[in-house]
Amino acid sequence: MSVQNFTLGIDALDIALNGGLPRGRLHEIYAGHTEDGASASGFAAMLAMRSCKAEDAVFWLRHERGESRGGGLQAAGLVELGFDPGRILFVMAPDADTLLRAAVDAVRCGGLGAVVVEGWGKMPRLDLTASRRMKLAAEKSGVTLLLLRIDCEPSVSAAETRWSVRAAPSSALEANAPGRPAFDIELLRRRAGPAGLTARLEWNRDRLVFETQSAFEDTGQNTGQNTGQNTGQDRAQYPALPRLMVPPSIDRQGTKRAAA
Repeated sequence: MSVQNFTLGIDALDIALNGGLPRGRLHEIYAGHTEDGASASGFAAMLAMRSCKAEDAVFWLRHERGESRGGGLQAAGLVELGFDPGRILFVMAPDADTLLRAAVDAVRCGGLGAVVVEGWGKMPRLDLTASRRMKLAAEKSGVTLLLLRIDCEPSVSAAETRWSVRAAPSSALEANAPGRPAFDIELLRRRAGPAGLTARLEWNRDRLVFETQSAFEDTGQNTGQNTGQNTGQDRAQYPALPRLMVPPSIDRQGTKRAAA
């Protein structure tokens, strides 16, 4: 099966990536810090949108730990990103083993546009062998697999690319209106070439493309450094995606009201 790429929408960045990111491959997205989980989740949703057709379904697998620590994924937040929530199939896994088994089964379904697997913590079972299993399933079906990792450090895997994502300040808009979602991204690993690329991106919900807030840097190597790192104070002042994730306490209150 020939490999097709999906672009990010920024010519210079897509050229640096040799035409974009390959479909039907495993791509990892790491939150720079636990507090960046919402931004990393948003980035995963945006890549899913870019990787598949407008009518394709996206399968999103979550661990119960993510629901208890990161809060519930909200349809309203996805709408703000320009994504139709009706296209997403959410499945909650009770434990890491079930999550990994379900991930392989889901990515084998060629009728899906993309699969997002959200894992929290170290997840020892997600080793090189497990990632190879997911990689081979994605290559065979042609379904893009996005492995979202929160509250853990990058580890060895069979991923085609590995990204670190951090929240960044949005550009100011007129009348003090909320700015677009913004990210500092770093390409930590790339099987098809050197890593080290960094950029600050914004998401255009009307065109469903990324745009550069500042020029990206391609160092040609994996430096292990992020030139656009934010402090914890920055993230607190400028949350990139304030409504994509609802904190557990708020979500539980909403559940109680719905059950009343």
